[in-house]
Parts: sequence; C-alpha cells; structure tokens
Amino acid sequence: MELPAFRRHRRLRGSPAIRGLIRETELTAAHLVYPLFIEAGLRGRQPIASMPGQDRLGLDALGEESRALAGLKIPAVLLFGLQATKEGLWIMDQGDDNVYLVSYTDGKVIRSFHTEANKASGITHDGEAIWMASTYSREIIRADAMTGKTIRKYFTPGAGVIYKMSGDPSGRSSPLAKASDNPAPAKKKGGGFEQGYTMGAAAPGTGAHGLEWREGKLWVAVPPARMVYRVDPKTWTVEHSFPSAGNRPHGIGWEGKYLWCTDSNMNAFFKHDVDSGAIIERIQLGDADPLPHGMTVWNGYMWYCDDVGVVCKLKM
Repeated sequence: MELPAFRRHRRLRGSPAIRGLIRETELTAAHLVYPLFIEAGLRGRQPIASMPGQDRLGLDALGEESRALAGLKIPAVLLFGLQATKEGLWIMDQGDDNVYLVSYTDGKVIRSFHTEANKASGITHDGEAIWMASTYSREIIRADAMTGKTIRKYFTPGAGVIYKMSGDPSGRSSPLAKASDNPAPAKKKGGGFEQGYTMGAAAPGTGAHGLEWREGKLWVAVPPARMVYRVDPKTWTVEHSFPSAGNRPHGIGWEGKYLWCTDSNMNAFFKHDVDSGAIIERIQLGDADPLPHGMTVWNGYMWYCDDVGVVCKLKM
C-alpha cells in the first residue's frame, strides 16, 4: 500500500505572535543590565582597576554614556533601595525584585538573589537577615541574607492611597532618563506612587520605601502617610513617629543620632532630630542631578540611587 507523502504541519508557527510565544530561549540586548558607577565630584572617567573596561563616571560623562547605551538598545534598570553594611552595599532592584550586595570600591557583585518582594523600594539589614519594603504588596518582608528566602511578612504601618495637599511639590522624574533617544513606553497608571496591592488582593494603595535598622528597632519611611515610623519588630507595634518634610519620602540613613530622609519630589535630603522630628539640615540637589530614591550613609559618605540605574556617592 502506498502511503501519502508526509506534510509537516505548521499550526504553531502560523504568525509572528505565535512564533514569539513558543520559541526557545532568546537572548537580546533587551535582557541585559549594564552597571554604571557614578561618583559626585569626579570629572570625566576614572578606570576601575579591578574591573577592566569599566569606569567610574562623573556627572559630566553620564549623558554621553546614557546615549551610548540607548543606541545599543540596552534598557535601564531600576535601583531603589540601598543599605550600607560592613560587608558591602546592599541594593534593592525594583525592576526585578533582585537583591545585590556589592563592593564599595568597585561595585563588584559579592552576592545576589531573587526575592518574593513586589516592586520593593527599600532594604536594610538587622545583623542576621535583610528587611525589604515590598511597596506594591504593602508588606515589609524579613528574608534570609544569603538566599533571599522569606522568613516572615508584615503589613506596613501607614500604608494606603497617596493623597494630595495644597502646596505639594509636583512629581519629579529622573533628568537622566531624558538622555535616551528611545524612551521607554509610558507606564500604566495604578502602581508605585499611585497604588499597589494589599496582601495579595487587588486594592488601591502603596506601602513603605526607606528602611533602617538601629538598636533592635526598624525605622520605616511611608509615603502614603508622609511619616517615618519606629517599629518594634517583636510585637510589630509603632512606638514613635514623625512627619516627613515632603510628600514623597524615600530612602533613610543614620548620621550619628540624626536620621536623613530623602524626598524624591523635593529633590533633597533632610536631616531630622528623631525625637522631635525637627529638620536640622537640608541638602538640595540641582535639577540636572540624578533624582534621589534609595539612600544610606557609611563612613562619612551618603550613597543614593536614581531610578534609572545609577548609584551616587556624596562626601558629607
């Protein structure tokens, strides 16, 4: 018996959309993350000896570098949370909810792992584990500092819907993002500074940003409440609070007995007396400077990150 000629069926490759859906792993420039090491006060470039081909950049060289990356179609990353420790600088990446521990001297990654956080904006370390501000889920998560595995989740005090007040500064975005000739698509409304999720169920609202640990207490900056809280982690009770300077508090960091708090919309850092909440000092950034988000203080330097993937260092 003569069998009919075999014809290979192509049902699963009938359109570009279907082919894109079922194709095997593909690596393009869109999947890459490019590190940028920014140092305030530096002009031009300075080679990093331990990382051949990588340079520290002054702000004057940042625009050229950003345009070059845009030409290569390498997307920006989102860096929000920072925490300084003896081991290195902890970075919370809001873009993919990965955590990175990097070297102060050259930015080399010492350790990295994925977490259960949802668009996290803050990170701190209590000497044993890390704490993350899972902004969109309105949770604060304690996790293993070696693997990122969740130990426990807590609801964020002061979480809720961002509201407007008379006299509020307008929302700011990074001036560095404007250097790209290929801007990213506009984000859909309903995330981050506008709303998020509550313990896994859809609901308007957002949670904490900056976190710091001191003497067994967790300090939390919460934009919806415009407050900084001191929380007892054993009972999850708010023991003390004071209002932030503006409507978008972000990273926080200790300088002696004083607590610095970033405000992204005011493009500034505010030094607070934590007992009274009084503002002792202010550092005002310029319009062309990287927009402050995550922040921490270590050995006389303030480290802060923009929301397009740059980490900056300021001499205090």
